[in-house]
Amino acid sequence: MPKPSKTWKDVERKVAAVFGAKRNPLSGSNSGGTASDSRHPRLYIETKYRKRHAVMRLFEDTRTKAIHEGKTPIVALKERGQRGFLVVCEIDDIQEIAKEMCDG
Repeated sequence: MPKPSKTWKDVERKVAAVFGAKRNPLSGSNSGGTASDSRHPRLYIETKYRKRHAVMRLFEDTRTKAIHEGKTPIVALKERGQRGFLVVCEIDDIQEIAKEMCDG
């Protein structure tokens, strides 16, 4: 009998590693220490692996336009009445974006 795919676990491991963390094998309510998908002392990392995310289509469109202009793509998401906003970017661009924020 074939073993079920555990691709989502691999994705959680890869995301955790980017932040210097380890995948939390008992994330959610089963975990004694944290419900985060990763074990990190300061970051709560929630990883979602799905066939499609609506924000990804928006980001792909933004990336196409940004590449045409030779710029780094960022999508900012703000909901009325909520504090702050979310920033969506590619992980490989995060250091460049942070530098722009500090230099700006």
